[in-house]
This record gives sequence, C-alpha cells and structure tokens, in this order.
Amino acid sequence: MNVLLDILKEVWVLTNEMSPYLLLGFFLAGLMHEFLPSTLYTNHLGKNNFRSVFLAALFGVPLPLCSCGVIPTAMGLRREGASKGATVSFLIATPQTGVDSIIATYSLMGLPFAIIRPIAAFLTAILGGTLTNKIEARSTLSLRGSASKSHHQEEKNKTLPQRGSWEGAFHYAFIEMMEDIGKWLIIGLLIAGIITAAVPDSWFTAFQGNTLYSILFVLLFSIPMYLCATGSIPIALALMMKGLTPGAALVLLMAGPASNVASILIINKVLGRKTLAIYLLSIIVGAIVFALGIDYLLPSEWFTAPLANMQECCAHQPGWFSILCTILMILLLLHALSPHKLFGEHHHCHCHDCKEGNSQCESPTLNYKLSTINYKIKGMTCNHCAANAQKVIASVEGVESVTVSLEDGLAHITGNFKEEDIIQAIESIGFSVK
Repeated sequence: MNVLLDILKEVWVLTNEMSPYLLLGFFLAGLMHEFLPSTLYTNHLGKNNFRSVFLAALFGVPLPLCSCGVIPTAMGLRREGASKGATVSFLIATPQTGVDSIIATYSLMGLPFAIIRPIAAFLTAILGGTLTNKIEARSTLSLRGSASKSHHQEEKNKTLPQRGSWEGAFHYAFIEMMEDIGKWLIIGLLIAGIITAAVPDSWFTAFQGNTLYSILFVLLFSIPMYLCATGSIPIALALMMKGLTPGAALVLLMAGPASNVASILIINKVLGRKTLAIYLLSIIVGAIVFALGIDYLLPSEWFTAPLANMQECCAHQPGWFSILCTILMILLLLHALSPHKLFGEHHHCHCHDCKEGNSQCESPTLNYKLSTINYKIKGMTCNHCAANAQKVIASVEGVESVTVSLEDGLAHITGNFKEEDIIQAIESIGFSVK
C-alpha cells in the first residue's frame, strides 16, 4: 500500500508540473491544425531534392502527430506526390516532437532539452531523407482518379471537415488530441511513477554514469515499443533520476516516439525494405550521435538541474493554478477514455449539407436513401488515422460521400465507384480493408 501511494504521489507531482504546459501546447496545436492550410505541405514536397527533404522536416517538427497518426498522414503525402525522401524526412521528424511536447519537455526537463530535442529531430530527418533520395530511385504512387486535382477532387472536398474556426481549434486541441494521446500520456506517467517509486536503484547500477551502456539499454526497448512524444517525457526524467545519463534520456525521447513495431511493418509494406533500413538507421545513428554530444560536449548541469527542481517540487505543495490545470486535464482524460463521453458526442458527419446547416443530410450514417457499402478498415488507432482514411476514400472517382468511424473502424461509402479503387486507396496509406 505504501508503494502504491508513493507511485500515485509521483504521478501527481509530474502531472502538476506538466498540466499547464500541456494545455497550452494542445491549444497551440489546435490553432495550427485549424488555421494552417493543408496544401502548405503537399505543395512543397514533390521534388526529389534537398529542398523537399528540408521542408518536410521543417513542417514535421511542430506538428502534434504521434507515431501512429503520422504513418497514414505521411503515406497520404506520398500518395499526393511527395518524394520518397520528403516522406521519410516527415516520418522521422514529426513523431519525435510537436508544439505540445516541446512545451511539455520544457516543463519537466528544462530549456536545454526543449531546444535540443527538436533540433535533433530536424537534423535526423534531413539525414534520413537525404539518404533516401541518394539511394532510392523515385517511384510515383498513382491511383486511378487521384492523379490530378481536378473538379472531381474539389467536389470530394465537400465531404471532408471544413477548417478555419475557433470551435474546430478547441475541439481538435482538447477533444481529438486528448482522445489520441490520452491513454499513452497516462501510461507514460504511470511508468514514470513506478520507475521512480518502486524500482530499486540497484537495478540500474550498471548504467549509472555509463553513456554507452545507457544508450544501448534504452535503444533496445525504445525502438520496438510505442511511446508518444509527450508520454515519453516523464519516463525519460524517471530514468535520469535512477542514474541514466542525459544522453540516454534523449535517446528515449527520439527513438521511442519515432519508431515502433506497427510503423516498421507499415513502412516496409508501403515504402519497401530499403527505405525501412534507411529510416531505422537514421533514427539510431541520430540518437547515438546526439546522446554522445550531450554527455561529452555539453555541461552536465544544463541537464541535471531539472532533477533538483523535481525533488523540490516533491517537498512543496503545488500552486492553485497548477491544481486547476491538473483538474481540467483529468476531466479531459476521463472524457477521452470514457465510452460515454462526458461532454456529449460531437457530430461525426462532415458532408456539405451538415456543414451548411441543411436538414436534408444525405450522410449514410444518418439516412440510407443512397446506395451505401460499408468497409471495415483495420489499423486505425487515432483521429488522424480516421481523417486520412476519409480523405483518401473521398478522392476516389465515383465516391459521393464518406464517413469514417474510429470507434467501430467502419467506412460508410456512398456512390458509384470501383471496389478495387477503394481498396487500393486505403492500402496506399498503410491500412488493410475488407
């Protein structure tokens, strides 16, 4: 019982430290999602050159996409004409950081980590994208009915969510993002609490102060394991408190979010074995180089100061503002994980009639006047996955309307289309379908 209380105490302290910064980060992420045009990415990534790789990394660093959501997004960019090097660059940079995780990194681990983390993600992404461009011959994905952005594509856009509203920004920030990473954030906090309060220091004796052992140890479990960029922060801090070097903590922050078994399988399937090898090699080399740089070239006090701050936080009561932010975070997390939403279900239909307030909605989820086929999509794990699946289905010729439900994994598609086009479109972004 005492150990359990100690774990909960550590989780409470970490949550109080992170919650104000997390809420701010989520809000900024909502603004980016709602007010930055989606064409900003696809219009600049098509050429097989360094500029496309550079821009893909630059666009990917602030985007709040986890390693499950980045796969269909990157595959969608590839399908719309992004070069293979730019796609790999985006795949490496995006899951490692985001505006929310950068702010959260600052809250727990200090300014040096918050600065180095996005720089490491950016340079590692450029490495992977450049190697891909040099080694891989560019191959263009082409799907029937989606090669050109014609009037047909413009018509399909009316089935997709309309962006550019404050309501949409708040909904994305505090509902959709919380649903996507809430579970992983809680898991990260619990693992950090267990490591700090329940795992004996003797377990980490071999790694204390030893950069090479620490790096290899962290790489061993962080490459295949799923960790989101935000959920990895408390775990990295807990490992530092047990004696692992700051460089090893950065390895976890880089390799954990950047790769996992699911992303490895999908990249191998869609982009090929050679691209997968470049992707993994870039992450591993980048993580090792930056870890060694932190431990041997930079002052250690830059990275160990937050440990002393955490010990002071444990000895003092948090301020009222932090407590209010923590309570709000808890309510949002409860909503995200509850099968019966606390704030009510939002309207999932994104057809043109619903957006315009027209009562004659022809969405297949509300009215089955039109001929509709339901497809079961396997592999969707977050709202980004569902949004990308809906977008790629809407681009298929003959599709009149489509809604994709993350909860049951079903796509309701209405129109006069060819089934092989639907299957090919969904599989092109890494999902399977029946």
